[in-house]
Amino acid sequence: MKYRVRHSTRYEYADQVNQGYNVAYLIPRECNGQRVNYSDIRIIPAPTSRIKRVDYFGNVVCHFTVERPHQSLEVIVDSEVEIAPSEPRLLGGGITCAEVLAALKSGSELEDMSATEFSFNSPMIATSPQLADFGRDLFRPERSFLEAVGELNSRIFKDFKYDPGFSTVATPLVDVLKNRRGVCQDFAHLAIGVMRSLGFAARYVSGYLETLPPPGQVKMQGADASHAWFAVYIPGDDWQDFDPTNDVMPADQHITTAWGRDYSDVTPLKGVVFGGGGKQILSVAVDVARVELGNAVGFNTVAPAPSQTQSQSQT
Repeated sequence: MKYRVRHSTRYEYADQVNQGYNVAYLIPRECNGQRVNYSDIRIIPAPTSRIKRVDYFGNVVCHFTVERPHQSLEVIVDSEVEIAPSEPRLLGGGITCAEVLAALKSGSELEDMSATEFSFNSPMIATSPQLADFGRDLFRPERSFLEAVGELNSRIFKDFKYDPGFSTVATPLVDVLKNRRGVCQDFAHLAIGVMRSLGFAARYVSGYLETLPPPGQVKMQGADASHAWFAVYIPGDDWQDFDPTNDVMPADQHITTAWGRDYSDVTPLKGVVFGGGGKQILSVAVDVARVELGNAVGFNTVAPAPSQTQSQSQT
């Protein structure tokens, strides 16, 4: 599959901003099965400085400063991404839960040892007995590890309500668990919290979903905005992605932008501004278009809730 993605973010400030310093995780990354043909980032007004680099996790991140007076900021990223077709992965059989824990504990292989950093607490995800209890019955020692993760994915999908009005980026995970509602970011954090509380390694993945589904298929939750899901580490194999918001294993409709320990590592756009009057209006539009025979199919513009996307603070 080939997709063209446009992610547009615009801030309108109540008063003049004199300086702004920002970090953007908006450029899709190269990873297994995904190739980035091009990605272009435009910033209005033109930045005084702009630096693109690869971060600790291998994500492409852009740092930029605007050091001239302005009352609005717009960041537009256009990308073209190709995703190779893949066979659906079978969840039954394979390595057991006990074998996964043993490999992570011993760290005898370099990949196993590297993965353990995703089994500890992170800024937005703290392990707890409550999170462990939510999934403990699924991860019996002798059970297939992937089968257990798949059932956890389904449990979150069935037990939790997708509610864009419930949470913000600051909503504690304990509230999400208690109220059984949230958005894709919350469900990814919840799954990661459960996995880590049981001793497994799991990471947060940000990206996009194809905006319009293929004919005859139901539109997925979260397809109108930046999306989020999680991935688990399988010793001796690789990482496997799961999307609890839609109860699927991401394939050719999921486009990966970045991954890290949690949302704070890969926030699409964040920064600090000096001035601005303390108030701002944020508008975000995400377009994901499938490209067939050189033409974009199903191009659609949408605007997600501001609280689930980018953030800036005033000084």
